[in-house]
Amino acid sequence: MKIGLIKERKTPPDRRVVFSPEELENIKKLYPELDVVVEPSDIRIFPDSAYRKKGFIVSSDLADCDVLLGVKEVPIEALIPNKKYFFFSHTLKEQPYNRNLLAAILAKNITLYDHETIVDEQGMRLIGFGRYAGIVGTFNGFRALGIRDELYTLDKVEHLADYDAVKKELQKVKLPNTLKVLLTGTGKVAHGALEIIHELGIKEVEVNDYLQKEFKEPVFCRIDVLDYNKRKDGSVIDNQDFYDHPEAYQSDFFRFARVTDFFIAGHFYGEHAPYLFTREDAKKTDFKINMIADISCDIDGPVASTIRPSTIAEPFYAYDPQTEKELKFGAKGTIGVMAVDNLPCELPKDASEGFGKMFKEHVIPALFNGDQRGILSRAKMTENGQLTPRFAYLKDYVGAKA
Repeated sequence: MKIGLIKERKTPPDRRVVFSPEELENIKKLYPELDVVVEPSDIRIFPDSAYRKKGFIVSSDLADCDVLLGVKEVPIEALIPNKKYFFFSHTLKEQPYNRNLLAAILAKNITLYDHETIVDEQGMRLIGFGRYAGIVGTFNGFRALGIRDELYTLDKVEHLADYDAVKKELQKVKLPNTLKVLLTGTGKVAHGALEIIHELGIKEVEVNDYLQKEFKEPVFCRIDVLDYNKRKDGSVIDNQDFYDHPEAYQSDFFRFARVTDFFIAGHFYGEHAPYLFTREDAKKTDFKINMIADISCDIDGPVASTIRPSTIAEPFYAYDPQTEKELKFGAKGTIGVMAVDNLPCELPKDASEGFGKMFKEHVIPALFNGDQRGILSRAKMTENGQLTPRFAYLKDYVGAKA
């Protein structure tokens, strides 16, 4: 089998890669029969020379590769027909801007495995950049707080060498003793956010204390879906009931909004679930949140102040609750918003190394053992010019035969 590491071609440039040279070397030791070709790239975080030094071929000729590995969407004109591809296609939620991409994948008889569809038997994702989105997004949120309130100045993550440098930079942070920070989520994103919060030494408090007490030091509270949602009929069941019947619930988030200064949105928002807070909620005089790091970044969705994604170059903007419009970051009476939608790009070395370890653990064995765990069969979106049954719901979206 021969795999190819493809060049990232999306704009703005993404420096991440599925495998570092070191991880590829480790895989080659485990699977000596595997051949690898690395497509040349002048933007990749690891230079071509680093792969050559490990003995890998660097070539633009990927014609005889069986499997091609990338991170972001491959431009339609760069797709090689009749190949197997792994990359984030951003089509699973029927994103309009990538409909033509999925149509082209079908037309070119490409077998697509979206990284997002690589899950276990329970449907839990096995690989991704969530941890690094949480790390970078939370750092960015505290950076925004320091800039707006003139408390401290942090360098941008993209200017720092690696995660160790990020943690060292956090030593500059000086937080107000009255600061209350709220974090939603229990997955990889939230755990990444927790790493930054713990690095800052912020004390964790329980829900009731957070809601009812004042503190003389910065505190944070992490909440799960049943903390900020409640059943309309008043009954209390469990998380699974919420996931199965989100339409039976309504938001109970406002009780947290009354006492929170800085909100970090690290949750996954599912279809039909209640919005955390609406634009009308944000207009209320007792809505206290004034800074939001929206790592989840669902536009015009559950976090009403996220009216557009921001960028690595310009990561912050302000939302005016009264006019529902964007204003200049730091404007009086506004909510500061950090809503960068490609956060792991700011930490490409660590993100790539972490991603490669997960891909090596879960996907590479499946390519050699007949897919014993069913990972590939679950992840396969297209085959023989058609959508697979698991993804037949995309038929109308892509205008193809399912």
